[in-house]
Amino acid sequence: MSGAETRFRVAIPARYASTRLPGKPLRLLAGRTLLEHVYRRALASGALTVVIATDDTRIQAAAEGFGAPVCMTSSEHLSGTDRLAEVAARYGWPDDAIVVNLQGDEPQMPPALIRRVAAALDAHPTAGIATVCAQIHQSAELFDPNVVKVIQDHEGFALYFSRAPIPWHRAAFREQGSPSAELPANTAWFRHIGLYAYRVSVLRSFPRLEPACIERTESLEQLRALWHGIRIHVTEAAEAPPPGVDTEADLMRVMAELVDSAQ
Repeated sequence: MSGAETRFRVAIPARYASTRLPGKPLRLLAGRTLLEHVYRRALASGALTVVIATDDTRIQAAAEGFGAPVCMTSSEHLSGTDRLAEVAARYGWPDDAIVVNLQGDEPQMPPALIRRVAAALDAHPTAGIATVCAQIHQSAELFDPNVVKVIQDHEGFALYFSRAPIPWHRAAFREQGSPSAELPANTAWFRHIGLYAYRVSVLRSFPRLEPACIERTESLEQLRALWHGIRIHVTEAAEAPPPGVDTEADLMRVMAELVDSAQ
């Protein structure tokens, strides 16, 4: 099946609780909730189905208010992947179906990138998961532990994800924690963008997999997949999408950008 014909679904996990921005999905941006902006991005991707997965009745009421299907899920889930697995089970989606996990705090995610990650999974039958990366150009970004880095093999499959600056340039980075002002020109580094496409068969099995030591060490759930032999294909985006909304400052930034784009 070609990328243009890829059939996929989008699930948007949304939680009300947020330590840095309480009630985040329902905060207003240009007259609409953050969650509605994300939902509209998903609809624009051409997905067969877009569903919001939540355990909170306030989010359910708001989502139904703007016409979004809602799947009420357990409040016991430890991750968004677990929540998606319940959604797939409740809807009875077949094992070979493709589901994109679009986080509920990504109101500026390009619809084309949502389509692209689904098409990448469709085009690589040995992959159970597909995700996205973008090249890093600044040393401060490379050495930031909040920026997750990814290394790929020659076919674009992930070898490892880390909060550390990988690959480590032995000649240029002589002292760990003391990055050079400019990155060496003979090596490329990539940041991971947290947009995932899953085969439903992987979603069904993932919650039953034992968490890996490297997953707990790095606090990166995708390392569990690699540890258990699930291949992850990584597609490079032409440019990184704008960051999601985690803080009040992020909310104000997105609000200003939405106003500017409407003018």
